[in-house]
Amino acid sequence: MPVRRKRTRVPGWLRGVIWAVIAIAVLSTASYSTGVSALTSSNTAQAALRLALPILLCGLGGLWAERAGVVNIGLEGMMILGTWGAAWGAYYGGVWAGLVAALVFGALGGLLHAVATVTFNVNHIVSGVAINLLGLGVTKYLANLIFEPLSGNPRQSPVVPKFDTYSATFLSDWLGDLEKEQRVGISDVAGILRGLVTEVAPLTMIAIILVPVSFWVLWRTRFGLRLRSCGENPVAAESLGVNVYRHKYIAMLISGAFAGMGGASLVLLRGGADYLENQTNGRGYIGLAAMIFGNWRPGGLLGGAALFGYADGLQLSGGGEAVLALLYGAVILVGVIVVVQLFRRQWIAAGLGVVGAGVLYAIYWSNDTLPSDLIPYTAHFVTLIVLAVASQRLRPPKADGQPYRRGED
Repeated sequence: MPVRRKRTRVPGWLRGVIWAVIAIAVLSTASYSTGVSALTSSNTAQAALRLALPILLCGLGGLWAERAGVVNIGLEGMMILGTWGAAWGAYYGGVWAGLVAALVFGALGGLLHAVATVTFNVNHIVSGVAINLLGLGVTKYLANLIFEPLSGNPRQSPVVPKFDTYSATFLSDWLGDLEKEQRVGISDVAGILRGLVTEVAPLTMIAIILVPVSFWVLWRTRFGLRLRSCGENPVAAESLGVNVYRHKYIAMLISGAFAGMGGASLVLLRGGADYLENQTNGRGYIGLAAMIFGNWRPGGLLGGAALFGYADGLQLSGGGEAVLALLYGAVILVGVIVVVQLFRRQWIAAGLGVVGAGVLYAIYWSNDTLPSDLIPYTAHFVTLIVLAVASQRLRPPKADGQPYRRGED
């Protein structure tokens, strides 16, 4: 019998690099073809980085919770608690006190979700929705009680301090010169990189560092193995001496703290507003979507957060014309995927790709810009499309969301 060769598995980090190169190539081609430089400008990259942070942090919170077997629909409410806590702490104690307060308020939301789902076995979705509603109600009450006498507006905090920002000056200037030269490919890469190294806040660096740290803790330590076993098979984990309840509680405290930190990034970063009612605008749900897109792994989550943050930053920096140019880039990307599917002889997938590319190109060709009412929801539309495309390859933890009682089979 012929020996079947084992397929070489491409490392996750290398797949991420390949997809990043493909994304930059597609954006560069679309920018050159449409004449819309905002697709790869440093302003867009800088805005995308700032707007991706709350999505990334909420997604990390969801990752920790669901790897322990708890569905955390309440990320939005925990994030809302974090925005209020950040503004309150920063007003009275400075930005670092605001960050700590956001962590505490978010962790309290996670603790409440853990009490409901782990101790009392409440349905995870029901508890998460309740946390979201409670977050809205509690912050509204606290804002009326504390912020209204200070700002004169019960829906807004007084002015709070922001994190200082730092730039790699020499590198930023050099990349800026390359960006201005408008060389195809080179200037596009320079613009994106310049946006990522200019006016970066400490909170931004902390959030990015948390991605590899989360991977290392969850996949390379004994504690992480035990925590993940609670999300895969808690009965088996209990039989091996793992305290399932304790690990679920720890995971939920970390999950809530990360979501609260995501709320803090909306309040404490330069370019963002002070505390406002309904400031999160559904970013907790988008963070959950980024986690699902990343297949419950930190690297994929980082890619999903970057994608959604880029879509949000693009509509702010370039408006409807830039979003329409992004559709042209999507046509190019789908065309590449169709070619790959044809080589794999996946005829149905290739045919659906051709239809999708045709629809996107028809929208691009028939419009000079997109309606202004739809532009702010660009990230939400991207979320729906990406989840629909990625749904076939998802593999959540086996016991995610399932009720568990100690001693039961």
